[in-house]
Amino acid sequence: MISIRPGTVRDAAAIAHVHVESWRTTYTGLVPDAYLAGLDESLRAKLWSEWLNGETTVMVAEGSEGIVGFAHAGRIRESVKMCDAELYSIYLLSAAQRKGIGSELLKSVGASLLRQEFKSMAVWVLERNSSRRFYERAGAKLAISKVIEIGGAKSMEVAYYWPELESLVHSLGATPSR
Repeated sequence: MISIRPGTVRDAAAIAHVHVESWRTTYTGLVPDAYLAGLDESLRAKLWSEWLNGETTVMVAEGSEGIVGFAHAGRIRESVKMCDAELYSIYLLSAAQRKGIGSELLKSVGASLLRQEFKSMAVWVLERNSSRRFYERAGAKLAISKVIEIGGAKSMEVAYYWPELESLVHSLGATPSR
């Protein structure tokens, strides 16, 4: 049984583990191998400690084996179709994928953003990342693209958006409490 709850500073190391491991499984062949090999969980744990103390929303998916996924969102960082919120990241360990956990995380983070009075949300994803279909199935619309650099290699990144965050949350089966 998986439960979804807000992340706390005590979760920083576990979130960092999911972050690094999911990058290594998701982005193999999409970003340089040397970059993936150089990812450092202890450095990520320090960053997550800061983020968990900040003004963003972090939801974690936890089972008997510990944290298996997370979603991180907050105020938009770069303008996308007039969105006011952004899903910064959502990652699951490979064993936890395709079990509805990602949808539960997306629903929970969306409901949290609604309670904070955000109205719409964007997310950036590598164009060659097959996981982008997850956002399409959740009703996201393709907005724009840009070239980014990861580990010295250029990649195309695309932005998806949900113009009405409330519609996203309702379509995933949640009624946000205000």
